Amino acid sequence: MANDSNSEAENRFSPTICVTQRCNLNCIYCYQNHDSRDMTLETAKKCIDYIFENVPEKFNSVEIDFMGGEPLLRFDFLKQIYDYVNGKNVNIPYLFFATTNGTVLDDEMKKWFTEHKENFVLGLSLDGTPETHNYNRSNSFSKIDIEFFQKNWPFQDVKMTLSEYSLEHLAENIKYLHSLGYKSISGVNLFEGSFDWGQEKFIKMLIPQLEEIVDFYVNSDTEYKNQMLDKHLELCETLKEKRKYCGIGDGTVFFDVDGIKRPCSFCSLMTFDEKTLEEMRATDFTNEELFVDDDCFNNCYIYPLCPNCSGANFLAEHSFKKRNKTKCRIQKLISIFIADLNIRKMIKNPDKYSDSEKFKTMTAAKKIKEAFLPEFSEYFEF
Repeated sequence: MANDSNSEAENRFSPTICVTQRCNLNCIYCYQNHDSRDMTLETAKKCIDYIFENVPEKFNSVEIDFMGGEPLLRFDFLKQIYDYVNGKNVNIPYLFFATTNGTVLDDEMKKWFTEHKENFVLGLSLDGTPETHNYNRSNSFSKIDIEFFQKNWPFQDVKMTLSEYSLEHLAENIKYLHSLGYKSISGVNLFEGSFDWGQEKFIKMLIPQLEEIVDFYVNSDTEYKNQMLDKHLELCETLKEKRKYCGIGDGTVFFDVDGIKRPCSFCSLMTFDEKTLEEMRATDFTNEELFVDDDCFNNCYIYPLCPNCSGANFLAEHSFKKRNKTKCRIQKLISIFIADLNIRKMIKNPDKYSDSEKFKTMTAAKKIKEAFLPEFSEYFEF
């Protein structure tokens, strides 16, 4: 999603359109099936018409996000959609956004996107150093013109996905991306699918990496962020109601490659078969209870902080309600370092926080360490 300088002032309606299932890479953590299906222009126009005819009143602008596969494999198609929207005399501000692996950009594309950079933003997926990125993403680092992205969209963050290999080099990867000029790293999520992230080897691997990252952020004069650690600790004290924490089904708007409106971009033909997707349609997406894992809600203090994707839950558990528990242990570990980072930043810059924020953050940090440190006591010196 676009992260330009105006996004904070605007309340954007952000529907997503899948323009192709094709992808030119074969990333090691990809859970999707990529075939040759493309969206037709007629279908795309119908999606665009629906979007602008159904902008909720609470929004004052529109951001149309394009995804794949690799959306830039359909560069000419994107230009056709762009021209179609511009010819509609739309009476609300709008822009376009696409996340890309950056490998298919040629000189023609770069020229066009540079000329249209004010209202067509590209976000880049980049997993860290050349070594890590190449391991994860089909030896593609050398094909990416990083300077092109930074020159045209300097406020846009970069998206990182974590593999087993990434964990062992996480601190180096995080610091490398920041050294390239990116102040914020989105994603930084353990990849989805049938994989046990709670294995002891991952715990041992991650602890020194998190220690190094926290030290780096605390000691840096620049306000760097990454999505794994950039959490509001006080939410553990304040968010007590049962909520979905995402807009799946009733807040998100996603059009699959066939033009069918589906619950969210995770719930696509690239991830599920048509029978499963049809089964999902029977869900009452307005019923929050159907998306809350009662065990997590009632028994886990970090429930409001824990990354959770309803679509990923369905992939792993065939249920929106039941969370994939294979990440529980590693998320508990991460929460300890989130607590450490929050407290150390607060001590370093106390004037940036209200008394209420300080109290809630300190209370949450104390409870997290009391709850989870004993489980990892063999790895820490007290």
